[in-house]
Amino acid sequence: MKKLISAKAVEALGKQGQKVICIDKDTIITPSAKDVAAEYGIEFKSGTYEASGTCTENKACCTNDGGIDREVIYNAVKALVEKGMLGSLLSKLGEDVAYVSEGDANLKLVRGNTAKWEVLDTGNPADKVFYNELVTANDGSKMNAGFITIEKCEFPWECACQELYYVIEGTLTIESNGKVYTGHSGDCFFFQNGAKLKFGSPDKVKAFYATH
Repeated sequence: MKKLISAKAVEALGKQGQKVICIDKDTIITPSAKDVAAEYGIEFKSGTYEASGTCTENKACCTNDGGIDREVIYNAVKALVEKGMLGSLLSKLGEDVAYVSEGDANLKLVRGNTAKWEVLDTGNPADKVFYNELVTANDGSKMNAGFITIEKCEFPWECACQELYYVIEGTLTIESNGKVYTGHSGDCFFFQNGAKLKFGSPDKVKAFYATH
């Protein structure tokens, strides 16, 4: 509920010797009330009255580059909730995050179930090949690592570096020099730099890879 502060009310407080009047976001101060406050040297402060009658100023939650009022944040979030927009906003923010990770200067822990899958361009848009890269040069690493899935398709692949694949589930087929090698869960492939291969899976395979 809005609260109006009039010139008469300010004058009465001024005669009592009061120098501070507490206000909040719902307070409306009339122009004449401001003039009277100036005459009596009364200051308007955002805060609440304590039992002693003194005004305790509401402190803002500050950052190094300025101040952010908790109440402003609360009202903004409340408005989003009331309009049913908070969920879509959080989802949109989540789309820009490749994965959730934590750690320090010594390690990086990636939550695999948060990783976003990207399409691997094999040259054939019908191929169902996806990957998510979790370790890169941005981590100060000399190798890249992540996960890949291949579903019922084959595609040519030329290694531009040394590559290692650990089959987590499903079947991974690799053709090299006309011979097909088949890997199952628990099996591991290593490829030399420059190897010309054909990747594939008769079902759906998920593998962890590392390249160097």
